[in-house]
Amino acid sequence: MLFFVLFAVVMGAAHYYIWKRAVRATTRPGRGRRVGTAVVVALYLLVMAALAVSRLGSGFGVVVAWPGFVWLAGAFYFALILGVLEIPRVLLVRAARRREVPAPVGVAEPVGAAEPVDVPDAVVETPDGTLGRPEDLGRRLFIARSLAIAGGVATAGVVSYGTTQALGDPVVKRIPVTLAKLDRRLSGYRIAVVSDIHLGPLLGRAHTERIVRMINEQQVDLVAVVGDLVDGTVAELGEAAAPLRDLVSTHGSFFVTGNHEYYSGAEPWLAELERLGVNPLRNERLAIERAGASFDLAGVNDVNGEAFGDGPDFDRALAGRDPATPVVLLAHQPVQVREAAKHGVDLQLSGHTHGGQMYPFHLAVGLQQPVRSGLETVDGTQVYTSNGAGFWGPPVRVGAPPDISVVELHHKFAG
Repeated sequence: MLFFVLFAVVMGAAHYYIWKRAVRATTRPGRGRRVGTAVVVALYLLVMAALAVSRLGSGFGVVVAWPGFVWLAGAFYFALILGVLEIPRVLLVRAARRREVPAPVGVAEPVGAAEPVDVPDAVVETPDGTLGRPEDLGRRLFIARSLAIAGGVATAGVVSYGTTQALGDPVVKRIPVTLAKLDRRLSGYRIAVVSDIHLGPLLGRAHTERIVRMINEQQVDLVAVVGDLVDGTVAELGEAAAPLRDLVSTHGSFFVTGNHEYYSGAEPWLAELERLGVNPLRNERLAIERAGASFDLAGVNDVNGEAFGDGPDFDRALAGRDPATPVVLLAHQPVQVREAAKHGVDLQLSGHTHGGQMYPFHLAVGLQQPVRSGLETVDGTQVYTSNGAGFWGPPVRVGAPPDISVVELHHKFAG
């Protein structure tokens, strides 16, 4: 509820700004302005409705979610671009004002004048609420309309591009990772990492089938699904997740919870995934062996599980293991690497951030997570963060294309 209220306030402010610059500043008082105002209000209500029904698997939820979430991205970028255009707007308005002559508000007829004086030009209200001559109004309307049109065209271009990125095939990334303790017999071991698939009203069975097909084409040794698989219940999305049973790898498929699993009913989903052959790691560890060598694969629950009595337990997952054996940890959020480092984890595989999903949201991600995207080292532990294969909210990705990552482990040769 708190998130919904904050979201309503932020989107209300964005829509007010859009109305001010794209409706009030571009129209004279009258029918056109009333129609424009009604459109902006309707779009605001559409966004709020999309958020409210986005977790419904019904046809109504899909019908509302698609236009609502597309406009959510549109509203964000339209407000952002109009904000950037404030600089040329101010400069153009100042230049226009220098050409304006103050409009007289009335002229008294001289006492005893034989002839009446000319009536001054009419005074009109300009879009910014000041008084001016008709030619001044036309000049300011031209500036406001030109910038609003430019902002609208730019917004349409950005959102259209972002939609093609979000709905297109994920990029397959190949990520070589060197582990000092890895036995050379395991060098070249390949793990397919996929996160944030986000099955829901906008992404269904076809999305899962595409991901499974792309992973199977890589012929990997192990598949790691690192959380946020679904946005809905098993009853609503079980059929959409069913193709996961077709994942093929040498040592199987494994899963750890993300925050959205807890919003969607974690226990039923964990049981369903186990039925599909995707093995949940709930604060657990097992040995992965090949050619007489092994490494530990561990998984911890998402931090949001704490509110549901099912939080991460690093001691349970990692205590008692052989410190000479490398350990690869599956953990949904990169921020969990700080605790992982205390337990001597060699490599953590994560998602959650979506790589920021829509530029410049990547700046906000950096305030919450130590790694936004890619491979980095935090407190001595390497952590790889996937952009995710789906999206949340708007079906738009700008600057952070979806991905499926193939992490290839390598032995560190001395010298």
